[in-house]
Amino acid sequence: MFLRIAITAQTVALLLQAVTAGLLLASPGGRMAHSATALGVVVTVLLYLVAALVSRRVSAILPAAGMLVMTLAQMALGMAHVKSLHVPLGVLMFGVSMVQLARVWSVSRTQPASA
Repeated sequence: MFLRIAITAQTVALLLQAVTAGLLLASPGGRMAHSATALGVVVTVLLYLVAALVSRRVSAILPAAGMLVMTLAQMALGMAHVKSLHVPLGVLMFGVSMVQLARVWSVSRTQPASA
């Protein structure tokens, strides 16, 4: 259950990050909102990594670790204002999170609830 909550939170945080990216382009106050949601993404990515490690599922640990690496790269690219890589990486991160969300929810439904 912890794994499902963590990946759901991560996916929602990444979606909010995309929304605030749009605000960043549309209004001067968008930068603060985008920075705040970036912190939320970092927290939820770390939460998902902890949940994956606790679950001891390799199918969750590797993507969670990969998401942490992408998050760190995303932060560096954003701070360096390299939008040509920052934006596509953000889209990739949301896509990866959606795939993991679908996997975690479908695996949880097909396996007995014994742990």
